[in-house]
Amino acid sequence: MRSLKFTALLLLACIASAAANADVFQPAYLELRELGRDNYAVLWKVPAQGESMRLSAYVRFPPATETIGEVRTTYGAGAWSERWKIHYPGGLIGQTIEIEGNAVGVTDVIARVERLDGSSQVERLPFEKPAFTVQASAGKGAVAWSYLVLGVEHILAGIDHLLFVLALLLVVHGTRRIVLTITAFTLAHSLTLVAATLGWVHVPGPPVEAIIALSIVFVASEVIHGLQGRPGLTARAPWVVAFSFGLLHGLGFAGALAEVGLPQVAIPIALLTFNIGVELGQLIFVVAVLLLRTIFARILSGRENSMQWLAAYAIGSVAAFWTIERVASFL
Repeated sequence: MRSLKFTALLLLACIASAAANADVFQPAYLELRELGRDNYAVLWKVPAQGESMRLSAYVRFPPATETIGEVRTTYGAGAWSERWKIHYPGGLIGQTIEIEGNAVGVTDVIARVERLDGSSQVERLPFEKPAFTVQASAGKGAVAWSYLVLGVEHILAGIDHLLFVLALLLVVHGTRRIVLTITAFTLAHSLTLVAATLGWVHVPGPPVEAIIALSIVFVASEVIHGLQGRPGLTARAPWVVAFSFGLLHGLGFAGALAEVGLPQVAIPIALLTFNIGVELGQLIFVVAVLLLRTIFARILSGRENSMQWLAAYAIGSVAAFWTIERVASFL
């Protein structure tokens, strides 16, 4: 029993730690837009904890880079945005751009290069090595691969989406029911991801993020109701719950994709492969959870309910914290 309690406390601490950082340290964003004549417009967006606590992260261009005009700085949506123009003789193709500062290692960086021909280069820079080389115009295959990887990385780094899926898997049992539930969730968030990205649906981001957190609270409470012998809607028709809340989660995915943008010459390919990447990442997570559930069922031998109680309360507590935090942020 002591071992069980220790494991539960460790689980709660890990999830709480992730919650504390989940929204604060969103990836920084660097955009370079080619203007012609070896000139580029630069947008550098750095996460911040309020206006007075900007993360210490800065862009380092090659030594011969010249700054044109003044750097314009604004604050909004939990980040500092800096805009300026640069000139590099001969253009930046083949040159390496690095991110440096005391905050390197705290958050990843998404870098985007928008070329004159409408094509783009997108990189997600891991905090271990925040640097990339500007490449020449890429073919559609390279664009597809970039957005596929970006989709996988986004879902695996999106702890709120993963906790929702985890809570669903604590309620749903049986291969057929799990497949139907995950399929419903996938279909729903694919629909709203496409609709929002293409501009067919416009929903403010902050309320969506708050409701996503609330959806996790709801499913976590359904886990507890089931353990109390009072199965709710999620236990009876999990695909309905998964589809309904999946529509909201798709809007969240669209918001993340909007931060990166889509290449104008390959929008359908980039959108499709990003969505496929999200599904692949989600599938990896689901398979991992089911394998761990099977292993724990053998190890715990009869104490699975205790772990489910603890996991449900941990997930629900974190999601409740997110809900309050996100509602407070836009009120």
